Amino acid sequence: MRLELDHKKRVWFRSIFHGFGLISTVRSKLCPSKTNILLEKPCRPSGRIRGKNPPPGQCNQENDSDSCKYGKWYTTYQCSPPVSSHTKATLTLNSFEGGGDGGAPSECDNQHHSDEDLVVALSTGWFNHKKRCLKYINIYGNGKSVRAKVVDECDSTMGCDSNHDYQPHCSNNIVDASKAVWKALGVPEDDWGEMDITANCFLVEEESKTCKPSGKLRGKGHSCNKSHDSDCCEEGKLYDTYKCSPEVSDRTKATLTLNGFGPKEDGGGKCECDNEYHKDTELIAALSTGWYNKGKRCHKYINIYGNGKSVKAKVVDECDSTMGCDKEHDYQPPCDNNIVDASDAVWDALGVYGDDRGWMEIYWSDA
Repeated sequence: MRLELDHKKRVWFRSIFHGFGLISTVRSKLCPSKTNILLEKPCRPSGRIRGKNPPPGQCNQENDSDSCKYGKWYTTYQCSPPVSSHTKATLTLNSFEGGGDGGAPSECDNQHHSDEDLVVALSTGWFNHKKRCLKYINIYGNGKSVRAKVVDECDSTMGCDSNHDYQPHCSNNIVDASKAVWKALGVPEDDWGEMDITANCFLVEEESKTCKPSGKLRGKGHSCNKSHDSDCCEEGKLYDTYKCSPEVSDRTKATLTLNGFGPKEDGGGKCECDNEYHKDTELIAALSTGWYNKGKRCHKYINIYGNGKSVKAKVVDECDSTMGCDKEHDYQPPCDNNIVDASDAVWDALGVYGDDRGWMEIYWSDA
C-alpha cells in the first residue's frame, strides 16, 4: 500500500531479508559481510505507467507521501530483488489505519491496523502472492531489533489511481512499516523522513520459528468461578493447547486479562512461583506457559504498557496454556499463548476501571 517517496523525504536503510538459503555480500563497516555470492535472475522492470494528476483532495500525503505527477513515467515491477540471507531493502513509513496514507484495508486480513501495531507491507515480489501474509519478520537496525507481522502488499505493479490513493507504485525493494516499528528501533521521530543511507544498516530476516498449537483438549461441561467474567469450559468444544508463546522482544504484543490470585477466586489454586495466595492490591501477573518458561520468570518483574500508561508487575504464576477444563484449573479453558493475566492493581495502575476491564491489547517487556 505504501507508495514511492521523494528521495529527500524518504528514510533509506540498507536491509537484509533472511531465511531462504542463499548468500550475498554486503560491503559496509556497519553490516555483517558474507562471501560466496549466489545470484538468481535479476529483477527487471515489467513496464511503465504514466502519472495522472489526482482529483482535488484525493491523495493522502500523510507521512510525506508523494502524489502522482501528470505525464511522469513510473517504472513498474512484478518482482523484487532475489531473496537471500542478506537481501538489501528500504524501510519506509506507512499508516495502516483507516483514513491513513496506506489507503484501503490490508490485503492479508482485509482489516485496518493501529499505528501502535508492529506491522509491515512488502513490495510485490517479496509479498509473493500473499505467501508471507501474517508471517513475522525480524528487523534489526540502529542497534536494536523488532519483530513485525506482514499484513499488506506494497504494490510495485500499479499506482496513480483511486485504488492506490493516487500515489505512485512502490519500489521493488520496500519494507513499509508502521510507526510502532520505527519507535521500537529507536529512531527519533524527526528522523523518520530524512537519514543518510551510509549511516545506518538495517537487517530484515524472516522468522523461521512460529508458535503453533501443540494439541487440542476437549471441554467438559462443569460450573466454574465466573468472577472477573471468566469462561467455563463448554462440553465437547475443542480448545487449542500450546507449549510455546510468541518470541519475547523489548516490545512484545500480548493480551492483558484480569485474574484473582486470592483464595476462592477465579485464579484457582495457589500461585506456582511461591505456593502462596496474593492480594488483588498487589502488582502481580501470571504469564502464558511459553513466557513463564518453566518458572524462569518467577519473581522477576515485567513492564506492561497499555492505555497510554505503564506499570511494573511481578510474575508470580503461570497461565497454563497446556491444560485446562479440570478441577485443578477451575474447569476453565487453557490460556491462550499470549496472555498476561494481571491483578486488579495492575489494571488500576493502567487507568482502566469497571466494565472496561477484562481484555486489552498491550505490550510488555522484561524489566
